[in-house]
Amino acid sequence: MAETESTTETADGNAGASKKRKSVVGEVTSDKMDKTISVRVMRIEKHRTYHKYIQRKTIYKAHDEKGEAGVGDKVRIEETRPLSKTKRWRLVEIVKKSIEAV
Repeated sequence: MAETESTTETADGNAGASKKRKSVVGEVTSDKMDKTISVRVMRIEKHRTYHKYIQRKTIYKAHDEKGEAGVGDKVRIEETRPLSKTKRWRLVEIVKKSIEAV
């Protein structure tokens, strides 16, 4: 008798694979696009030769379905399937709203 193995497919089509998605916190630098925000993520790393700590930045495009994040907000974004040519992250939560200038 042959045993059958049942697998369940996840939302992104991977059968039985449960992946831990990366999550980062950064600051919104632009919200001028429709349902898209640019998020700057800063990190500190040590220089190989000079052993000095330097700041590096990476700018991610993230999907903001409701358009609720604004410039200056601190947000948490998470990896997702490719949504466009450059957009592979989605907004999870707004950690801290910025103080808006009037």
